[in-house]
Amino acid sequence: MAKITINMPDDFLLKISALAEKSDEIIPRVLKAGGNVVLEKVKSNLSAVIGSETKLKSRSTGELEEALGVSPVKKDSYGNYNLKIGFSEPRSGGESNAKIANILEYGKSGQLPKPFLKPAKAKSRKACIEAMKNKLESEIDSL
Repeated sequence: MAKITINMPDDFLLKISALAEKSDEIIPRVLKAGGNVVLEKVKSNLSAVIGSETKLKSRSTGELEEALGVSPVKKDSYGNYNLKIGFSEPRSGGESNAKIANILEYGKSGQLPKPFLKPAKAKSRKACIEAMKNKLESEIDSL
């Protein structure tokens, strides 16, 4: 029976081991880079739909746009890292920012939907992945 032995370069093995040791530091930075790309697209879409195509003058206070942000990266019980883009609460008028965003996205009786989240997700996907790839490569190069 034939036998083969492959030796990996030492510098490659050192980088892989350093990457494994620092993955808990690197992964949140990579996710944050991608999250910022998506956040910017959501913000621009939200700004475009607020007050557009209304019968009456817009009553927008800008509070919904200010509440939009990125959560800190957290690790769930399965060991997966998560990052969320959403609205902080509470709102000054007693309403929920999430409720108002939902009404904008899907509409209600007498108000047509003005989607801003779903199109942002679709249009920023490639740019988000590229930003995360670039950040990961720069993190690996800095090891």
